[in-house]
Amino acid sequence: MTNYERLYRLGITPWERYGRATAESTRARLDREAADRGRPLGRALDLGCGRGLLTPELARCGWEAVGIDYVPGAVEAARRNSGAGVTYVVGDVTDLNSAELGTFDFFLDVGCFQGFDGEQRRAEGRGVTALADPGATVLLLAFGATRLRRMVGGVARGDVQEAFAAWDLVAVEPAETDGLGWPMNRTAPAWYRFRLRG
Repeated sequence: MTNYERLYRLGITPWERYGRATAESTRARLDREAADRGRPLGRALDLGCGRGLLTPELARCGWEAVGIDYVPGAVEAARRNSGAGVTYVVGDVTDLNSAELGTFDFFLDVGCFQGFDGEQRRAEGRGVTALADPGATVLLLAFGATRLRRMVGGVARGDVQEAFAAWDLVAVEPAETDGLGWPMNRTAPAWYRFRLRG
């Protein structure tokens, strides 16, 4: 059993509390992403979707939404709680090719990337790049690196850019800290937006 499986079983899911507290601002970002594109929007992949808090929001915006997570219980809960137009897959975001998902126009990662070590982050970046259609974008929320990195994860801007080396970094914006208790409220979360180069 993985750490996340244990945390779900114990009902310790601070990332969901944060997601609910910042739902309005995240929804606004997703709306802005959709507004920047022509219709139909195409396919979107929610990386580390958990119990599907944000995957239905992608569908609401008009994407063909797919969520992927490696915790089977979380994916099953997402399937039970989501409406039509959303697909969920049990799979590893550091090995996306093995999931045989097809290609995507938009990738969303809210807090998944930051928990990985360097090789896993680069593997996620390679996998996303391999599945990206021309003009694809990535929207990634990650906490900044702190002295408490072992406990809360976190990455530096350079870590994010290294993993998405084939992409242009379009914007970096501070994220809200509402709903974050200590020590997470000290991690300077940021939104990173990338566009596939070429």
